[in-house]
Amino acid sequence: MKYWLLKSEPNVWSIDQQKKAGLKGVSWDGVRNYQAANNLKKMKLGDLCFFYHSNIGKEIVGTVKVIKKAFIDKTDKEKKFFAVQVRFVEKFKSTISLEKIKKIRAISHLPLIKQSRLSVMPIDYKSWKIIYKMGKINF
Repeated sequence: MKYWLLKSEPNVWSIDQQKKAGLKGVSWDGVRNYQAANNLKKMKLGDLCFFYHSNIGKEIVGTVKVIKKAFIDKTDKEKKFFAVQVRFVEKFKSTISLEKIKKIRAISHLPLIKQSRLSVMPIDYKSWKIIYKMGKINF
């Protein structure tokens, strides 16, 4: 299993909307950056992803699971880009702001900090555990 971070603007698609989508989940589509698209292609069934609210909030708010591996993005007329299907797993008790993440030296290498515009990025297991634990604690 691998770990990822998916960014979405909450006014476009939020963790609450993801939860309402139910067991069938939704296509994570509309990604038009080649590096992010390549990350989508690497995703496997069962991979876990942090759900990050970008622009508004700038915080990790929960997790989703990949339930269908990469397929051609139906929103791409040229059929060059990919999407995956994801299902809601959980919403965190405490959101983890980008500001908090930047303060933790052990995870300062993450693309979330180094490549802030990338919308789909890998997360190593050690960093996943640190961030996940933060989301389960009430601050």
